[in-house]
Amino acid sequence: MAETLAALHAASFARGWSAQEFEALLANPTTHAITSPHGFALLQIIAPEAELITISILPALRGQGHGRALLGKTILTAQENGADTLFLEVEATNAAALALYENAGFTVTGRRTGYYAYPDGPAVDAITMTCALQTGT
Repeated sequence: MAETLAALHAASFARGWSAQEFEALLANPTTHAITSPHGFALLQIIAPEAELITISILPALRGQGHGRALLGKTILTAQENGADTLFLEVEATNAAALALYENAGFTVTGRRTGYYAYPDGPAVDAITMTCALQTGT
């Protein structure tokens, strides 16, 4: 699974994670992989909090609602595992992802200046976001 996730991640991000990085993440019992035919998400849950580590949709299939559906499955997984808050960070220049998260109920909680450093370009800020989840209790 790690090789497949690494290949998709590399197609989706300027700096894709290696299969070894995915193996380490997946070996952690708090990490949950949420997969679909169109992409995947990694979620770390330490109830009552969860963090969306990464989410990726095949580039050719973006803009068709697959990201929204996968994010919905990810939120449900967090809720089912006792999380009442979901955190994430996203590049400030990723307008599509920011819109996806805002439409799902996330709010901006902070900015990390120059967080994403790239060897061939300027550093990009990270936006931190949080969403309060319904736990059913």
